[in-house]
Amino acid sequence: MTVAPTLELLDGKTIPQLGLGTWPLDDDDAYAAVGTALDHGYRLIDSAARYDNEVGVGRAVADSDVSREEIVVTTKLPGADHGYEEALAGFEESRRRLGLEYVDLYLIHWPLPTVDRYVDTWSAFIYLREQGLVRSIGVSNFTPQQIERIVEATGVWPVVNQIELHPDFSQADVRGWHAEHGVAIESWRPLGRGLLGHPRLAQIAEGHGKTPAQVVLRWHIQLGLVAIPKSGNPERIAQNLDVFDFALSDGQLAALAEFDRDNRLGGDPESHVEL
Repeated sequence: MTVAPTLELLDGKTIPQLGLGTWPLDDDDAYAAVGTALDHGYRLIDSAARYDNEVGVGRAVADSDVSREEIVVTTKLPGADHGYEEALAGFEESRRRLGLEYVDLYLIHWPLPTVDRYVDTWSAFIYLREQGLVRSIGVSNFTPQQIERIVEATGVWPVVNQIELHPDFSQADVRGWHAEHGVAIESWRPLGRGLLGHPRLAQIAEGHGKTPAQVVLRWHIQLGLVAIPKSGNPERIAQNLDVFDFALSDGQLAALAEFDRDNRLGGDPESHVEL
């Protein structure tokens, strides 16, 4: 059984470098996928209130033979619950649906600068961590400037920023800023869209006896990122974790760097509205 290596976070906790994304699985499909993933060695599971699958994720964690202490369960606060008291109430709803005593990693799903309540929301996250209800706190889809604002207001850094990142949108400058400040990047949509059929990627994969998806996930690992590919397919779940027995050469990493077209597929943190 393969278990992903871990990265140490700013708060001293650790996070596996590869986990299971669960959007857009419903409760039943998430239950099956999480159970399969845990059996294969996954120890990082990603969910969100907006995914409407926290019940299934929590049931799978409870029914697994894997010790709860070994599993990093992540969920995210929706935009409708921004604000101090609202965030505390939103967390309790997520915890109730998950059926857990605590959440390992809690993220603000989107900054929503047009709403402009993410600083108060972050203060609530700090309180939840101080109360032991959350082990680690972070953000999702935040720009460096938005992170700097919450740190300036509270003195507390997020340990993770979950952002869109793939070879076609590699965000080199953003990666550099996060590395400089010790904030781990967790890549959502790590495989991008339409990349896996690229001839150069196929050539690299063939040389390693791997799939193109495995090569892209290995790229994330070697860049020091955390990747959370989503899948409900048992075979693909197993394949996605099987990326720790080979390494990309400097030349292959350089070839993948040439894929970057600044091709954002999801929302822009400066304007996206998620309520």
